[in-house]
Amino acid sequence: MVAKEKIKNREAILSTANNQRWEVGENFHDTLMESIYSNASAIAKRSVTLPAQKETINWEKTLDKILTSRYLGFPIMFLILGVVFWLTIEGANVPSAMIASFFLDTIHPILKSLSASIGLPFWADGVLIDGAYLAMAWVISVMLPPMAIFFPLFTLLEDFGYLPRVSFNMDGLYRKVGAHGKQALTMAMGFGCNAAGIVATRVIDSPREKLIAIITNNFSLCNGRWPTQILIAVIFIGAAVPAYLAGIVSALAVVFIAVLGIVFSLLVSWGLSKSVLKGEASAFSLELPPYRPPRILQTLYTSLIDRTIFVLWRAIIFAIPAGVVIWLVGNITIGGETIANIFIDWSNPFAFILGLNGVILLAYIIAIPANEIVIPTILMLTVMSLGLSGVGEGAGVMFELDSIAATEEILVAGGWTLLTGINLMLFSLLHNPCSTTIYTIFKETKSVKWTLVSTFLPILMGIIVTFFVAQIWRLIASI
Repeated sequence: MVAKEKIKNREAILSTANNQRWEVGENFHDTLMESIYSNASAIAKRSVTLPAQKETINWEKTLDKILTSRYLGFPIMFLILGVVFWLTIEGANVPSAMIASFFLDTIHPILKSLSASIGLPFWADGVLIDGAYLAMAWVISVMLPPMAIFFPLFTLLEDFGYLPRVSFNMDGLYRKVGAHGKQALTMAMGFGCNAAGIVATRVIDSPREKLIAIITNNFSLCNGRWPTQILIAVIFIGAAVPAYLAGIVSALAVVFIAVLGIVFSLLVSWGLSKSVLKGEASAFSLELPPYRPPRILQTLYTSLIDRTIFVLWRAIIFAIPAGVVIWLVGNITIGGETIANIFIDWSNPFAFILGLNGVILLAYIIAIPANEIVIPTILMLTVMSLGLSGVGEGAGVMFELDSIAATEEILVAGGWTLLTGINLMLFSLLHNPCSTTIYTIFKETKSVKWTLVSTFLPILMGIIVTFFVAQIWRLIASI
């Protein structure tokens, strides 16, 4: 009897709440906030006497009218973020090459000579130096320069007061899909690092909307995936057009993938808010802060110490075991075949359906700890599967070629086509988060269930998208 009464009371409360919700209308939260600010303004006018001021141009309001304009807000937003990404990509090339040269051309030979001088066994030399050390070296050389550029630039925009304007611009879109406007901030942070983007979801108060932001953050291309996108776009997309258009078309292809990630973020947010995470978007009371001059020293400390070093350290911790696995699968044999070749041959038929190949699937399994090692792993596995010699350091050793032309030659010899390149770019966007991000998701959600959803939902979407692209591509090609 008590249970039945509780059910009836609960149904009555829900029915009353639903009726009142329809009575107050959909804009209740907006109306409430407007009335609060109107009352506060009226009280201030009656109680505060201000000295007479000359009429001057309020540059902050003028700037807000431009940056949050219905027509100019989005183009300016994409332009600013595009410039940040371009500076990150272009600026990271030289320091990344210098760090890679130091670790690979200077330190690696010294370690190999030291290993030979003390008589270290072959397997120990391979696991420790050609596996763990090289994985750590590649993660540092590929990941550190982009983060060291992106995070300070991103923090400067944050300190200046622009990022809240981005959230204001995106609020309408995210509210329409049942999410929170602050998700735009976490999404933008994910372009630097998805783990940092997950941590940034703490600014969202609603547990439901925070969970949506966490699940969809992987659709932001992190800095570990930018090198893959750029290299494949240059080799395959740029090669498909005249030489004078190659650079522009390649850049547009990468931008398209990034924008596609935002579209998937909105679509999945809408799907979650209409199904397993039903609910109305909560009120987003955002008081735009004043514009402030950048504080360079504080910005450098916040971005380099609190963000860059913290995220890099966690990536290194997970990348070192991945390097060991890369060496082992490339050197342990079963029946005369390496584990890598056995898996590649077994998975090739399934990968072909997706417009990919077994090398790519194995590379992404091995590279779960860090996206930065995807391309070196792919090159190593391709060389091994083809039985090529004179390239790289040997079997099971991760490497990356200095020449894009040489990289293209290896990939084409491995059977890569324009379809393979396009679907790899799509799969790079739609695949599981790296282990650092997975761990961060669990730490933030305290839930195995939602950690698994955040991990496997992108993979499922990647399989579906690449499958349909491959089938449509081959159908058109056969006509």
